[in-house]
Amino acid sequence: MNNFYELNNELQKLELDLQPVNSFEDLRNSLVNTVSLLITNNFGKLVSVLYRIDVNENRLRNLLKNTEADSASVIADLIIERQFQKIEARKQFNSSMDSEEEK
Repeated sequence: MNNFYELNNELQKLELDLQPVNSFEDLRNSLVNTVSLLITNNFGKLVSVLYRIDVNENRLRNLLKNTEADSASVIADLIIERQFQKIEARKQFNSSMDSEEEK
């Protein structure tokens, strides 16, 4: 459950105008809807967000070509995956910093 709050905080930092939510499923649905709107109305902002959070472009292209899922869902899932990677990396970095301080 803690990961949900961390993910929600990270997504809020992206200034995507997500709806307030109380569950991971609702957060994902809100992100899918937002990505869908960006695809239609502000593709440049979507590309900027993807670049800023460092979504793997080749992986994105490959998934979009080879899946039955709609583009907004694919992109939203990649954003979520990337944000979770950043959260975990931060935790590992902080943990290693704490270990170094103990020495």
